[in-house]
Amino acid sequence: MCLSLCSQVPAQLVWHRALWPHKAYVLTELRVSKLPGHRCRIWMTSPSSQLLPLKPECVRELELELEGAPLETSPQPLPIPGSPQGKKDPGPDGLVRDSRLLSYTGTVTGTLNQPAGLYELDGQLGLCLAYQQFCDLRRVVRPGVRLELQDVHLLQSVGGGTRRPVLAPCLRGAVLLQGFSPLMPETQSSHRAPGASLYEQLVWEHQLGLPLYLWATKALEELACKLCPHVLRHHQFLQHSSPGNPSLGLQILAPTLEVLVPPGCPGRNTHNEILDEPHRCPLQKYARLQTPCSFPTLAALKEEGKCRAWASFDPKTLLPLPEASHLPSCQLNQRLAWSWLCLLPSAFHPAPVLLGVLVPSSRKGCLRLQDQSGSLRCLLLAKPSQPLTDPGLIGCLVRAERFQLVVERNVRSSFPSWKELSMTGFIQKKQARVYVQIFLADALILSVPRPVLHSATSSTPPQTEPSLPEGPHIGQSRLFLLSHKEALMKRNFCVPPGASSEVPKPTLSFLVLGSWLGGTQKKEGTGWGPPEPREDENSDQKVLLIFLSSSVRWFEFLHPGQVYRLVVPGPPTPMLFKEGGSSCVSQRPPELAGCASCLTVQDEWTLELASSQDIPEVLGISRALPESSLTDLLSDNFTDSLVSFSAEILSHLWIKPGSSGATRRCVKLTVALETADCEFPPHLDIYIEDPHLPPPQGLLPGARVYFNQLEKKVSRSHNVYCCFRSSTCVQVLSFPPDTTISAPLPHIYLAELLQGDKAPFRATASCHVVSVFSLQLLWVCAHCTSICPQGRCTRQSPACPTQTSISQASIRLLVEDGTAEAVVTCRNHQVAAALGLCPSEWTSLLEFVRGPGRVALQFTGPGAQPESSAKTDEPLTLFLWTLCTSFSVLRPIVLSFELEKKPSKIIPLEPPRLQRFQCGELPFLTRVNPRIRLSCLSIQEPEHPSALGALASSC
Repeated sequence: MCLSLCSQVPAQLVWHRALWPHKAYVLTELRVSKLPGHRCRIWMTSPSSQLLPLKPECVRELELELEGAPLETSPQPLPIPGSPQGKKDPGPDGLVRDSRLLSYTGTVTGTLNQPAGLYELDGQLGLCLAYQQFCDLRRVVRPGVRLELQDVHLLQSVGGGTRRPVLAPCLRGAVLLQGFSPLMPETQSSHRAPGASLYEQLVWEHQLGLPLYLWATKALEELACKLCPHVLRHHQFLQHSSPGNPSLGLQILAPTLEVLVPPGCPGRNTHNEILDEPHRCPLQKYARLQTPCSFPTLAALKEEGKCRAWASFDPKTLLPLPEASHLPSCQLNQRLAWSWLCLLPSAFHPAPVLLGVLVPSSRKGCLRLQDQSGSLRCLLLAKPSQPLTDPGLIGCLVRAERFQLVVERNVRSSFPSWKELSMTGFIQKKQARVYVQIFLADALILSVPRPVLHSATSSTPPQTEPSLPEGPHIGQSRLFLLSHKEALMKRNFCVPPGASSEVPKPTLSFLVLGSWLGGTQKKEGTGWGPPEPREDENSDQKVLLIFLSSSVRWFEFLHPGQVYRLVVPGPPTPMLFKEGGSSCVSQRPPELAGCASCLTVQDEWTLELASSQDIPEVLGISRALPESSLTDLLSDNFTDSLVSFSAEILSHLWIKPGSSGATRRCVKLTVALETADCEFPPHLDIYIEDPHLPPPQGLLPGARVYFNQLEKKVSRSHNVYCCFRSSTCVQVLSFPPDTTISAPLPHIYLAELLQGDKAPFRATASCHVVSVFSLQLLWVCAHCTSICPQGRCTRQSPACPTQTSISQASIRLLVEDGTAEAVVTCRNHQVAAALGLCPSEWTSLLEFVRGPGRVALQFTGPGAQPESSAKTDEPLTLFLWTLCTSFSVLRPIVLSFELEKKPSKIIPLEPPRLQRFQCGELPFLTRVNPRIRLSCLSIQEPEHPSALGALASSC
């Protein structure tokens, strides 16, 4: 029979050092008592009780009689709280296990985490003392100590990043010291290890089971390595949580623990844990824990992103056959020059949690997340279509479980043709730009105690807000409404009088244009005093602010339509915010003259986001972004060639000098305009050239972007396009969607394309091939695109360095669907579908063309006029003429197409023309719509060709 003894006499508490398991003792003057809320009775000592060694000859056994019903042990085990009788709670992997109670004697061979009570036994077992109050043991438990563990729980395969079995004593177990360590103890300023109270809080207040506790301790170690001591002090990170002063470490773990810890879990009852039969404690039952997440360093996450991006870089995947087999080397390498990869947290195992301090860069003007390992560029949005505007987020800790890790790959290659795409030796240079895209609505923002220390990997402190002098804060400020922000780029400024005679170098800078709201305000206590009266209250006082040097760090926070407060620390200076003040810059750009103030923002000045309570006039300010109308975008009115619009990026292409007639490198963006008055958005090309390269981050296919003050131009073929200028401002509105599910093309009638801007740029139509206008098959040099008869380049001076030839083809078809006619141009592999040839027949046809190198047919009437040197009676020419006039080509098809030219109102649509038809002996004169010019995307055979053919033949 097991009896429990309790002593509450202070003088008798020292007995716990004398009582030893398996030894016999005599306790005098005991009484039977019952604990409140517990059904068992226990022995309790009295002030006169004594502890004596046992002498068997002086002891006589007596029967114990207790009042009330005898105490019996229930034969049925008690159910687990919150679960049905006789059933086990399913764990994350559907299996709940029972730990084993045993006794073990071993030697401590390592300290895994002293504050958390984690050690190593005999080099093969883990020991967790966190479920006992082991404050005194912490002084002596170190490598070399020999321990005897009685009634200790053995847990195997607990998971959570731990592979070895773990021994863990609960309050009912005993830890006996069998031998001291011969090793010198580590010097500590206090017996209480830093962070120990936080680990005790995890066990006693948050009720973590051992698998989850082991993962939490490992996660806190990872976080400490990321942030301490150069971002945070250990005591700041691992401090005990209290109401109003939560621990930063626990705040970071809280979102994960809230999901893993079941709600309503009862707290630990020490008396029940010791006295209950059958025994119940947090270590009795456990489930294997799959590691929920990890907190990798930013440097490791960046390197992992690069490794995955280059491991998945496959030219054959980026340029699949048969498209790649028809591209010359210049176009082939151009298409491989830029690509991107987007990695979601679900692509990693375990899923990473992004964590870092938000720091702006004064050298690049971008935002970075920083920890002790380094920094990672980031693009932040408050919400979709809401930019990041609050500079107060600088220095805050950002924790994000949902993010996009973007890797932009730039490759310089010299592949001769598609046949060598598997040879990596033709890749001359590889570069990658890695950054993350985060919505702050999906992130946890935590304030970091000041001061924030600089990273150990950087010789310069992070660009946070300059601290004001100690003592009473003094300064002055003024509100301004930002109306326009120019691009961040290197600019030349005139040298002010008295400056150094050295030639100035271009400086990374940007300009903003705004209007002052109210007068200057001075610091009064913790707030700002009333604004000073202005000389002319009715005048619109415009201001030009120049940001350069360290003040470039404010670039990502400034956006049109927002009101900011410009704060100047130090004693108030009269006329500081007016022209002619001490900070006025003489190098004001002449094209921006006429402003009431022109200031250069100094390094120690700061910016704050103004609230609507700062000044009543702020309430009436419109936050809408200026948009150019569709008429202004596509008209020939060039009174204002600067346009602004929102658009979705469709494609991103790097163009090298010499390719496609380009004289210098540039980036071509194809975008779909977002217009409210147009069902099908028109497409537009945007070109980014030096000095605006590399383009701003976030310009990815699928992203929605606002472009402000692009320059509108018109090409020689009357297509409207836009170019970046120094006045251009770009604002990302939303990131590319996580899932790339493309919407099907709309199915239309060809006559709908005559409606101008109301027609889709890409669509599908069921139509009939009426005739073939022209057909061209040729073999060209992959390097210089010269004709290659017999597969040999004909260029003589200079001789072509390669003799690789590729096939190219084009065909022009006339199609109609009963509503309108269209001329469709098909190229390369699309020609095989237009001719109705299978892959083997198409390959054989191209091999026949290899001999002459070029075969071209122009269908101007009932016969074919060959343009090549081949005679009309040659078998190849006769075959192509017969094929192009047969029902194998003149058949019903389902055509997917895009407009040959992007929509433009500069050239008006051709009006319907009168055309004469002869039907038997009767002539007919009717109006016929102009033929539409289309580029083929794909040709499919109709599901019911007979019905479609009958319909087409009756038209």
